[in-house]
Amino acid sequence: MKAIVWTKYGRPDDVLEVQDVDKPLVGPDEVLVRVHAAALYGGDSVSGVPYFMRMGTGLLKPKNAVPGFDIAGRIESVGENVKQFKLGDEVLGAIPFGACAEYACATENELVLKPANLTFEQAAAVPTAAVTALQALRDQGNVQSGHKVLILGASGGVGTFAVQIAKSFGAEVTGVCSTRNLDRVRSIGADHVIDYTQDDFTKNGEHYDLILDIVGNGSLSDLRNALSPKGILVLVGGRFGRWLKGTGRMIKALVLTPFVSQMRWFVRAVNHADLVVLTELIEAGKLTPVIDRTYPLHKTPEAVSYIEEGHAQGKIVIVMGSSKR
Repeated sequence: MKAIVWTKYGRPDDVLEVQDVDKPLVGPDEVLVRVHAAALYGGDSVSGVPYFMRMGTGLLKPKNAVPGFDIAGRIESVGENVKQFKLGDEVLGAIPFGACAEYACATENELVLKPANLTFEQAAAVPTAAVTALQALRDQGNVQSGHKVLILGASGGVGTFAVQIAKSFGAEVTGVCSTRNLDRVRSIGADHVIDYTQDDFTKNGEHYDLILDIVGNGSLSDLRNALSPKGILVLVGGRFGRWLKGTGRMIKALVLTPFVSQMRWFVRAVNHADLVVLTELIEAGKLTPVIDRTYPLHKTPEAVSYIEEGHAQGKIVIVMGSSKR
């Protein structure tokens, strides 16, 4: 099968290439998915920086040759212990590695049936980004109906899901983004939008019950000052392009979090139950994936380079062929 192979750190066009590799073998608790589309996200940088990220990807070189987490496709083989899925099922989900390939193995907990109202491209955009947004808002931020929610980075992969999920909880949502993304954020349901190139939300006198910071380059003290007395600040992460500043800020947040009751920092964990919640929102018309660009498999290096620039409006999706139903 064809797959993107990654054996060293560096520039995307230097270290990512299409190769023929063996089709993965299906274990008794797994299914084999013919991948129609795979989505990338900010953590798919191949530069190897910030260096602490190598604790997960491999110290000196990548430990998994085929990158990518989010997939959508059709089941072609089922392990003997699998109960929830059958041959031919259309699914979406997140796997530990190996999404940028024509075939991938997954366990039942990593998948959910694809909503009929989504294309494979849209379905691939859901797992990591939408679960991150859901867990940040619901589990860490305790979002409630009537809450005033501010989302920093509202036009990105996680941000576009966060705006819609917060609205589904009945929150009043303010999205912060650049000038070119204002209409996009309005179109997905934000009640208010702030152009960060023109206005400083920390100085407008507004206070929020929940601030979701996806961008990761603002002052922690300024963010806390924009909270209501019982408000919660949830830190999701920062861009690789600002990794020096972002790393220092993350360390500061990690040190402060145990002692600051209003601050939350977390690592998302994709699971079947939350994927079900998201697909129910999609089927109800309350959540629609936003896709910036799609790329064929052989242009994955170009796709990763675009993500590393940090200006994507929604998700970036790799298409393995004719993926629409």
